[in-house]
Amino acid sequence: MKDLSLEEAEKLHAKRYAPIQPSGLEGQRWELSYGQEGYPESLTALSDPPKVLYGIGSLHALRDGLAIIGARKATPYGKSAAFQFARLAAQHGIPVISGGAIGCDSQAHKGALEVHGETVVVLGGGCNKLYPQSNRGLFQQVINEGGAVISEHHWDFPPLPYTFRARNRIIAGLSRATLIVEAGLPSGTFSTADDALEAGKEVLAVPGPITSSTSLGSNRLIYQGATPIVDAESFEDVLSGIYGCLRVEDARPPEKRAWVGNGPAIPKNDLLLSALLANPMRIEQMISLMNNEAKSDDLDKSADMLTTIMVKLATYERDGLIARFPDGRYGPAQV
Repeated sequence: MKDLSLEEAEKLHAKRYAPIQPSGLEGQRWELSYGQEGYPESLTALSDPPKVLYGIGSLHALRDGLAIIGARKATPYGKSAAFQFARLAAQHGIPVISGGAIGCDSQAHKGALEVHGETVVVLGGGCNKLYPQSNRGLFQQVINEGGAVISEHHWDFPPLPYTFRARNRIIAGLSRATLIVEAGLPSGTFSTADDALEAGKEVLAVPGPITSSTSLGSNRLIYQGATPIVDAESFEDVLSGIYGCLRVEDARPPEKRAWVGNGPAIPKNDLLLSALLANPMRIEQMISLMNNEAKSDDLDKSADMLTTIMVKLATYERDGLIARFPDGRYGPAQV
């Protein structure tokens, strides 16, 4: 789609969408033209770098970051992965770059902010026209913690469908690597991965269950050559190779460590818990899973297996690892 003028964009937005109130974000405002001192050098690797960047907050945050993106309609698993990996990246001093959308993007920003790290929101519209508007408080916190909210569009340019696809290249361009934590098929997340590859950047992906529609895209990326991120250790190894970071040591004994970050301790080699954290399940699905995995001479009757499962579920809920959803399924506790 051709670039629209501000007037054309406002008319198009008014025809299709509800009005967006001015953001009122507080902070240092700046404009940077391509080639001007301070313009991020990493964006020059893009085939179509933004002519102008408009922003609120710190220019220092626009440096060799890590893009963390994923589905808007994310599962608890995807949200948790985005939060925990962003938190760990921020602990290493790496700015976290994302799009500010609900779902995985928001959790990535929150994970960085949890440890007072820098994070950058790349908007689809101008910085005075925030979307989603419900994230205004989050965006202000990003600025207050030394991050930035930026756009290639004029301050009052409204968000339109095509602008979100275009902004994905900026997310990729500002980052040395792009981590996809959860994506279905088809997914707009793929455009960011394509932009990263085109600019010679690394693409990483978090695998998910093959039965989950929200993980089909990330699993496909791994099949096509993306680097799989399977736990905190593999993530830190990759960060070390790309950014030269030293590992953040976990002082807890191995058996007490969570799968990533500093969330509740997750016991290793627990088949049922691992399955629930990957994909919410109903009781009958758990019985089938456990019976299929049990040794032939150890198979319990369904009633006995049900008792075993209910005891486990009570323990997991007590420890804050899982929760019972309104539809009757059990899955990861919300971040």
